[in-house]
Amino acid sequence: MTEDPLDQLRSALKRQTPAPSETARHAALRAAADAFAEKNESAAQGSAGAARPTSDRTENRGGLISGVLTMLSTLTQPRVLMGTSALATLAIAVAITQNVGGVRPVVIPADLSEAEVRLEETVVLQDRDAAASIAPQGAPVAAPAPSVATSQVQERRTRGVLSNDRLVGGAEMIEAPAKADSRQSAPSDRQLDSLGFAPSQPQLNRMPVAPSVQEEPQIGTLEGNTEAFPKADPNSLKITAEAPVSTFSIDADTASYALIRQSLNNGQLPPRDAVRIEEILNYFDYDYPAPETSDVPFRTSVSVAPTPWNPDTKLMHIGIQGYDIAPQDRPPLNLVFLIDTSGSMNEPKKLPLLVQSFKLLLTTLGAEDSVAIVTYAGSAGMALEPTPASESAKILQSLTQLSAGGSTAGQRGLQQAYALAEQMSQDGEVSRVILATDGDFNVGISDPDALKDYIAEQRDSGTYLSVLGFGRGNYQDVTLQALAQNGNGTAAYIDTLAEAQKVLVEDVAGSLFPIAGDVKIQVEFNPAQISEYRLIGYETRALKREDFNNDAVDAGEIGAGHQVTALYEITPQGSPAERVSDLRYAAPTPAADDPRGEYAFLKLRYKLPGSARSRLIETPVTAETRDIAPSETQFAAAAAGFGMLLRGNTEIVGWGMDEARALAAGHRGDDPFGYRSELVSLMRIAAALE
Repeated sequence: MTEDPLDQLRSALKRQTPAPSETARHAALRAAADAFAEKNESAAQGSAGAARPTSDRTENRGGLISGVLTMLSTLTQPRVLMGTSALATLAIAVAITQNVGGVRPVVIPADLSEAEVRLEETVVLQDRDAAASIAPQGAPVAAPAPSVATSQVQERRTRGVLSNDRLVGGAEMIEAPAKADSRQSAPSDRQLDSLGFAPSQPQLNRMPVAPSVQEEPQIGTLEGNTEAFPKADPNSLKITAEAPVSTFSIDADTASYALIRQSLNNGQLPPRDAVRIEEILNYFDYDYPAPETSDVPFRTSVSVAPTPWNPDTKLMHIGIQGYDIAPQDRPPLNLVFLIDTSGSMNEPKKLPLLVQSFKLLLTTLGAEDSVAIVTYAGSAGMALEPTPASESAKILQSLTQLSAGGSTAGQRGLQQAYALAEQMSQDGEVSRVILATDGDFNVGISDPDALKDYIAEQRDSGTYLSVLGFGRGNYQDVTLQALAQNGNGTAAYIDTLAEAQKVLVEDVAGSLFPIAGDVKIQVEFNPAQISEYRLIGYETRALKREDFNNDAVDAGEIGAGHQVTALYEITPQGSPAERVSDLRYAAPTPAADDPRGEYAFLKLRYKLPGSARSRLIETPVTAETRDIAPSETQFAAAAAGFGMLLRGNTEIVGWGMDEARALAAGHRGDDPFGYRSELVSLMRIAAALE
């Protein structure tokens, strides 16, 4: 009967090798760590394949024991027994043997360097693989106990919170791979996850981390990962007699809807803070009257209709249609693709989808347009110098050669992209940086408020910033919203190639060619007609009343052919839906038969591109105003109701997801690409998940 390989290894160690002293073992680990560091010293920063292997492939694990036996036979030869390399190898072999045999902790001195600790952790990972390769089929394999060194160096590591097998706050975590590849390497903990390590595996060698305190209450985090979304309470009911004026910046973003869709298609309700009702409304096209000339690049439309969830209130539906530019009349476009190639982007729904999305965008560009590519991972670099869009093969080659690895130096990438866009810009041309990332900046500026200030300083250069988000799990929506809202641009989320087609091909003019900036809406309600009102959505876009006339206050941008939709729920005077009683000593409300008969007065303020002075459009609103088809208002109401239900809004009573779905299904209208039908399907999924 053939002797078990593990018994051979134990026998060889007892027979041939004396136990090393702690001092010798310490020296051996130091030497091995230095060798690892020297090997990787010249590795290209940000390369996913430049660092040491994390473990052998599964098919090679069976040879571990025989390899160690061969190594031990070599070590017994006098000429190498005392060599530094041999001592290092012997120390690793002893560590493996100890843990394979009894899964005992590896104890090393407390003053090891970071490199030595990483080496020791690599050994522990290999221990588990070795144990798995020699265990009987189907037998459970115990995970190696955490080493003493792991806990001793914890104070030297970045602090954070470990939640549901994911890393929060930048803390490091070592996990064993579910599937390893000999070409893959893991110089950082974030890359371990992106290179195929299974976060939900039961046998993990994790480093304990200390909890941290949430310092930014305005950011809501999705439990179970490190995603962060802007936190804002729903708009409250306003008493017209006390606060007759409502002011907000327009929003043409659509990221929230795509995030909601992905969550529901994955069988989960989205986090409430991820639901922005205005971005659901603005995802869809509506039949709004268009402006006749570019001299006045907008046309405002308003309709008043019954509220589906409350027959005693009304919906005031505001639609803004931007002037569309014919393809032959579009100015030359200078695009800088700012692409996140950090380790966190090494997932199928991130960098590979990003590259495919930009390939679609290239099909929309003309001969006079130009493209440059800047990447950032650890440090920023120019992957493609400014190149005419007609040289598509060269641009495509640069895109397809991108790979992910390293930390996320977003600040340096932004700085280089803005500088390059400024160099490319010429009079009469449009320059735009398109940032594509999961938003997980962890080098340089990473705080959303600091990023907002930095981007606000750059927007005066005339370069617009668009943001494309990719991936889930560590998606930093709060960061990307801060960038888009302050960078004179829009934000979209790309979860499929079909969404990339919508954003970067079908809606490309509205995404890339601005027709107006700092677009603000102000509505003054008539207290003689309207007792109460509330704006549905736009919580993160609220402005002060005095901001409306202040041209120095930034607001949203709108592109060629783009639309903006907003809804107010209003309560007429004397309606049983009034929720607030009159004050005893309040000023008397004007008579309901006010001769003006106006519900509200709508003002729209905007600037033409490059102008410092704003223009004004004014529109009176009455109970009979019907500029928008009733079916369009009803579909918009269904979309808004969908968002309110997902947020758990208490304003809707006795009206649920089934009612929202029936309303949307009955008012889909012309739906050539099936986007409205898709909303109906999502409502059905949401109803099942509630």
